[in-house]
Amino acid sequence: MDSIGKARRVLEAEIFELQRLRDRLDDSFSRAVELIKAAVEARGKVVVIGVGKSGNIGAKIAATLTSTGSPAIVLDSLNALHGDLGMVADGDVILALSASGETDELLRIVPAIARFDVKIIAMCGDADSTLAQNSDVFLDVNIEQEACPLNLAPTSSTTVMLALGDALAMVLLEARGFQKEDFARFHPGGMVGRSLLLRVHQIMRPRDALALVAPDAPVHSVLATMTGVRAGAAVVADREGHLLGIFTHGDFVRHFQTDPRVGERLVADLMTLNPVTVHKDKLAVEVLNLLERHRIDDLVVVDDNQVPVGVVDSQDLTRLKLL
Repeated sequence: MDSIGKARRVLEAEIFELQRLRDRLDDSFSRAVELIKAAVEARGKVVVIGVGKSGNIGAKIAATLTSTGSPAIVLDSLNALHGDLGMVADGDVILALSASGETDELLRIVPAIARFDVKIIAMCGDADSTLAQNSDVFLDVNIEQEACPLNLAPTSSTTVMLALGDALAMVLLEARGFQKEDFARFHPGGMVGRSLLLRVHQIMRPRDALALVAPDAPVHSVLATMTGVRAGAAVVADREGHLLGIFTHGDFVRHFQTDPRVGERLVADLMTLNPVTVHKDKLAVEVLNLLERHRIDDLVVVDDNQVPVGVVDSQDLTRLKLL
């Protein structure tokens, strides 16, 4: 059996439907964004409803909206008629998901929801369906074919719904000016929360743990200074304390391979000029970005005057649970 080939056909089918979705986005999407934005800014929320696989996708969309600053809840279609409609309030926006737009369990609660002062956004695949006709905004998620070889299991249809939900959440995020700091408030646990909540000065090795040397220091004494503070790099500064360069243990090894007498040379001749730096008040996530982008292990931390005040060693990030 050609498993790889069959898997590729599934992915190609879903990619095809995502491209169709992208190409038919219109003002209805913009209208949906504005409705949700207005509701949230008026302290309302998004109430997501769906049945079966659409319900599963709806739960994920609600979670994404909530985590990015647009409060959302999931309303169970069955329990809604037995008291859970109390979760709905005037001013909310209803996001109803149904591939066909004719899901019985969903349609039964639409008249009850319509009694509230709410707006209904229908995410379904048929503009002429009952759900679409009873909504304020229709978001078209029609597909030509499921990725299922039997054209039965919800595959392309759920992928398209999920992607459109992500698009809603991300456009809302930008429209509402949601920032990294806001994201951190909602994700205080784990690596994401730590890297977004902490500042560089909270994770760096402080100045007294810094291997700080003068440019006229011989390499052998620089190595002794590095060993004394258990650092993998030395920061080179002038008499006024301004940063000149950095010299790492890796630099020493590379030079030693061609010059065994490298220990007698001045560090100024071998240091890396204008090293990558980060300001002490930046968010810790910036450290992760810089280390990855420049493929370095040590990052010099500076103050407003470009004076070295510490260093971030990539080995510390694991201990701090930032990696």
